Amino acid sequence: MVPQSAHLILGVAALVVTLGIMSLTVNRLVRRKLRLSVFLFVVYVGVLLVLALRPAIAPATEQQLLALAKLSFAAAIINALVFALVNPLRVDRVPDRFPTIVQDALVIGLTVLTATFLSEQFVTTSAVSAVVIGFALQDTLGNAFAGLAIQSEKPFHVGHWIRVGEFEGRVAEVTWRATKLRTKTGNFVVLPNNLVSKEAITNYSEPALPTRLEVEVGAAYQTAPNQVKAAVMEAMRHSSVVLAAPAPEVHVKAFDNSAITYRAWFWVTDYEKDEAARDDVRTAIYYSFQRHGIEIPWPIQVEYSRPWPEPDEDKRVQTQERLLERVDLFAGLPREMRHEVAVSTATTVYGDGETIVKQGDPGQSMFVICSGAVSVVLEPNRVEVAKIEAGGYFGEMSLLTGDPRSATVIARGDVVVVELGAELFRRLAETHAAAVEQIAVAAATRRVELENAKTVTAGTVTVETTNLLTRMKKFLRLR
Repeated sequence: MVPQSAHLILGVAALVVTLGIMSLTVNRLVRRKLRLSVFLFVVYVGVLLVLALRPAIAPATEQQLLALAKLSFAAAIINALVFALVNPLRVDRVPDRFPTIVQDALVIGLTVLTATFLSEQFVTTSAVSAVVIGFALQDTLGNAFAGLAIQSEKPFHVGHWIRVGEFEGRVAEVTWRATKLRTKTGNFVVLPNNLVSKEAITNYSEPALPTRLEVEVGAAYQTAPNQVKAAVMEAMRHSSVVLAAPAPEVHVKAFDNSAITYRAWFWVTDYEKDEAARDDVRTAIYYSFQRHGIEIPWPIQVEYSRPWPEPDEDKRVQTQERLLERVDLFAGLPREMRHEVAVSTATTVYGDGETIVKQGDPGQSMFVICSGAVSVVLEPNRVEVAKIEAGGYFGEMSLLTGDPRSATVIARGDVVVVELGAELFRRLAETHAAAVEQIAVAAATRRVELENAKTVTAGTVTVETTNLLTRMKKFLRLR
């Protein structure tokens, strides 16, 4: 039999080693958990000191104190070994495969198993107690074991957006008993872990953060599918929520009763805002269809009769003539020239937030604003340098010289614009050369203002080394 002094030395040595590990590790979890081992070693040493210095203790009491000392020493060793071996001592983190709840379960399980070998009385008592506790706390224990499995398998982490059965939300907390989700309405849904372990789990945040969404839209049979697909792709490219990579896709879904149905797939960074993303894409598709003359058919079940007045072309031309007359770029032109511009152009509509032109893109046209307003911003930080109201214009440098777009223009509210192309200006320049030169002077003034804005925001100056008029004549192929 090992002398009592040897047990006492062993306990003190174990206490010193545990304190040494606590002083060396930077892992806060290990330091916190080793405090329990220190306390249990102190209990072990204290009991041995009491027995060594006892005056006269009854044998039954002595046996009970020895059992307590052995159980304390075993529990202290198990606790120290589990947390010191499983966790990195020089890094302050918890291993993914062994979260705190799993380590606690290991300590408890090994301690109970060890206690059954240390005391026959404990075996009998624990067996009876296990039956009673099992019946009384079967739901609670089921949730606890389910929580242990969830923490071990890691089907999701705190912060992930998941669906469990009919419930959907962002994981806020995972405890022994339940998993808490914060829904899109801002409410908490508390799901018992037993329920979570039985349901299919959809994790929208893994394995890759971008999430694919889809919307469907119908187009008339008279429009070719490739034309519809191009319009839908244009809408998704102009949407600020759609990622460029992975690239969006458009497919023909079905030939339905009243329309060809198309399915658009696109990727977003945050699934929590899926409804807002679908709204943005659907809105962009509507305006894109309007610009390209693509009809979203009425349901064939609806029968309607409505007088559709023929468009008054003369009235449209007169309206655009009056608009051009209010724009300083065209105000000094001959009336017949403004009339020719009005006859040759049509109005288009852009929705709030849509990109009308993007900085750096090629362009050979300019825009006159009929109604609404636009913001002129400089990439990549999207610093607003100007806001243009109805009657204003933009894009004149691309029209006159074919230069890439010098800024991004975004619609603020619904905007109606008239687009004037380079081919129209070539025809006008042949008969109204002086007037086109007048437009070039006005465009040059606008260009200087934009370059000054770029100097302020970017700290660089763009110097135009070629005469604007010479470049304009070269681009328009004028003599």
